[in-house]
Amino acid sequence: MRLTEEEQSVLSRRVAGLEARTGTQAVAAVIGKSDSYPEAPWKAFALGAALAVLYSTARSLIAHDWEVADSALQYAVVILGSGAGLALLAVLFEPVARRFTDRRRRDLEVTQYAKALFFDRGLDRTRGRIGILLLVSLFERKVVILADDGFEARIERDDWQRLTDRMTLLLSRGNITGALHAGVEGLEALLLERGYRVDESAADELPNAVLQVKGER
Repeated sequence: MRLTEEEQSVLSRRVAGLEARTGTQAVAAVIGKSDSYPEAPWKAFALGAALAVLYSTARSLIAHDWEVADSALQYAVVILGSGAGLALLAVLFEPVARRFTDRRRRDLEVTQYAKALFFDRGLDRTRGRIGILLLVSLFERKVVILADDGFEARIERDDWQRLTDRMTLLLSRGNITGALHAGVEGLEALLLERGYRVDESAADELPNAVLQVKGER
């Protein structure tokens, strides 16, 4: 699921408003998938094949029906077919693939993707080091907020975590647009509360359009 043109336009204007009122530079990004996770279909295949072995063995023992010549071929077909079927489901359906990826690995991949994007988009090169990235990765259902060094004096790690948790809750319910709006609105409220105000002499250094990237480095 990606943002529609209208949703993207509304969010882009919202980001521009945040920057105009706080004097900071923000980028919102929606990533389809932060890694290809090639292990997912292989893990699915292994599980499918293992379950087929257990089923075939139990059936043979119960029925006393172990004919070596005929059964070996039949069981091979069942085992390979079951493994291949589950692997195909992991390729075609993201909820299945998620079951075969480690959560810590997913978190690490999203964080690494966010850091790479932060530097690639020049968020580390703003005047006053006031760049902020709000990233939503759909496959992993994870939110990452990265802020440059210019915020360290006034904003604590717990402040960023509360904002991340609010966005993550909405994302977990499938509300991508709501998560981004909550992020932008919460970020603006936090910055204004901590005294960030627009610098009339500052230029808009970064594009306001929401980034939508397929991902999978």
